[in-house]
Amino acid sequence: MEGQDEVSAREQHFHSQVRESTICFLLFAILYVVSYFIITRYKRKSDEQEDEDAIVNRISLFLSTFTLAVSAGAVLLLPFSIISNEILLSFPQNYYIQWLNGSLIHGLWNLASLFSNLCLFVLMPFAFFFLESEGFAGLKKILEDLDEQIYIITLEEEALQRRLNGLSSSVEYNIMELEQELENVKTLKTKLERRKKASAWERNLVYPAVMVLLLIETSISVLLVACNILCLLVDETAMPKGTRGPGIGNASLSTFGFVGAALEIILIFYLMVSSVVGFYSLRFFGNFTPKKDDTTMTKIIGNCVSILVLSSALPVMSRTLGITRFDLLGDFGRFNWLGNFYIVLSYNLLFAIVTTLCLVRKFTSAVREELFKALGLHKLHLPNTSRDSETAKPSVNGHQKAL
Repeated sequence: MEGQDEVSAREQHFHSQVRESTICFLLFAILYVVSYFIITRYKRKSDEQEDEDAIVNRISLFLSTFTLAVSAGAVLLLPFSIISNEILLSFPQNYYIQWLNGSLIHGLWNLASLFSNLCLFVLMPFAFFFLESEGFAGLKKILEDLDEQIYIITLEEEALQRRLNGLSSSVEYNIMELEQELENVKTLKTKLERRKKASAWERNLVYPAVMVLLLIETSISVLLVACNILCLLVDETAMPKGTRGPGIGNASLSTFGFVGAALEIILIFYLMVSSVVGFYSLRFFGNFTPKKDDTTMTKIIGNCVSILVLSSALPVMSRTLGITRFDLLGDFGRFNWLGNFYIVLSYNLLFAIVTTLCLVRKFTSAVREELFKALGLHKLHLPNTSRDSETAKPSVNGHQKAL
């Protein structure tokens, strides 16, 4: 009997391992296909040549797709774990969700950590240098094309020199300045035409609703971080490292159950989106934004690395800020600084202060007035002290200012 029980236990363990491996493979396959379509949407079509360079670009494309799929998995890791915990808590004996267990969740966390490090330190550097060296035969090709490249550069230099000799420096400078100004005007015109084509319900309903939704999500995030700061000051278990919960499927991590879990997931996605938007809004990375059908493979590799870094930091950031109480599993919870009280507290304070200042600065009186007009609240004649005082100021000639 003992031998049969041992064999049965080993068979059950084998079947569970096969099931978890199959589930992980299917999930990653879905993410890989989606990532492939995203990258091919932005990849420059002129890079699809039919010579030996096509092999180099194809290898870089596959590695970039793999990295983007890993990034998507890291983003979905915490939301998937939170919703799985609530499902197991609500339906503990359901036959159709027996595949969803703590072993699968731990395995996903370990795989996400492993593949994130693999992509960041091995695959992406290899893809970049492999692309820049033009493959294994890159040295030979460079030597063969060197004379031709020098000849072309010489012709271009002579053509530019003739143009400079025919025009004065001031005229040439004015031409460049006018071309730059014309390009800016075209860009502004395109934006204005896009705004003009927006329907009435988009202007009066969608845009204000999105603005109010962003305001609510930001306010809730600041409120949760403030509560987390108070918990850090009075309770040691609020630290992101060293906490061990009751286990997956044993207790709800939110006071409000499914509603609280859904709110946490929304805020986690909001943090990721705001991080990506903030990254591409930086002046230094302005030209780094991918463009449809006009993004080189070098830029695609750089964008994949940037998104990988942001997505890998998302679980740690969400747990450190107290957005969720789900424990960090695998290597995500083994950072030494997560146990440092002063670092964690300073991080929470910095996030709360900077986000509050940004909220106050961006949500100005002009934005409030536009929202009131879109929602029809401007007819209520809400008091606006700053505007009334500004309107009442007399001008130099004795008349009142008119806005």
